[in-house]
Amino acid sequence: MTDFSQMRDNSHIKTRSDMGSLHGKVAIVTGAGSGMGRETSLLLARDGATVVLVGRRLSALDEVARVIIDEGGSAVVVAEDVAANGAAGRIVDAAHAAAGPVDLLVHAAGASSSVQNARWVPEDEWRTVIDVNLTAVHLLTQALLGDLLRNGNGTVITISSLAAVNPNLLGGAAYGAAKAGVRNYMTFLHNTFRNEGLRAVTVLPGEADTPILDGRARPPAPEERVHMLRPEDVAEAVRLVAALPSRAVVQELVIAPTRQRDTSVDIEISRNTGAPDGAADRKDSE
Repeated sequence: MTDFSQMRDNSHIKTRSDMGSLHGKVAIVTGAGSGMGRETSLLLARDGATVVLVGRRLSALDEVARVIIDEGGSAVVVAEDVAANGAAGRIVDAAHAAAGPVDLLVHAAGASSSVQNARWVPEDEWRTVIDVNLTAVHLLTQALLGDLLRNGNGTVITISSLAAVNPNLLGGAAYGAAKAGVRNYMTFLHNTFRNEGLRAVTVLPGEADTPILDGRARPPAPEERVHMLRPEDVAEAVRLVAALPSRAVVQELVIAPTRQRDTSVDIEISRNTGAPDGAADRKDSE
């Protein structure tokens, strides 16, 4: 763990004081080293939150933290794989030691399978996708519910996917199932704890130009990514729902590209990726 909150010279850094609507709040963001998690962390810090950056790669987290510090914000780095045994407890302990009780939790860490077809996806890939996208979300949320409920105004936000409501071979069987599961879990939190002041929010992005695309059977070409969502677009959606007055909750927010690209080639390649020789699916068999 690296605590960047004290590693600054206040004589030359402009304080944000009450400029940000999240001033004085402590936020944990998972997957903070890249993509949507990185951009969300930067925006929350600019709004005045102390951001606990969680991810597997220490160097990437340190880079994000230094950007935050250079802009006059506060950050704490916790290098941890959210799906590892005991990770939730270690993350919470580190956050408490460095920043105190947590007010806002953003689940941005994600994982996808390299094999999308339910017929061929290996068990280990299935388990990894479920563990990162669903089980780890539950365990960290569970470990923080005491914090989030303590003042009657806590917020937990999970970045799910439109694959939760329209699952297909583009995202894959494991990814769609995990994202649908976490959407269900967030609805459970909303229905169970809303009258105790907890805001449970699901953000459902459409196709976005993030590093997770590079793991697809056919990674989209640069020219195909031009009109996709960008990580900062989704981060703005997260900040929007996080910064609303505590009396208001956006239970679900869908954000999608304005233009829909043709994904038929991607889907046909994904149909047979991972299939043993001679065992490919026929298109008309599904």
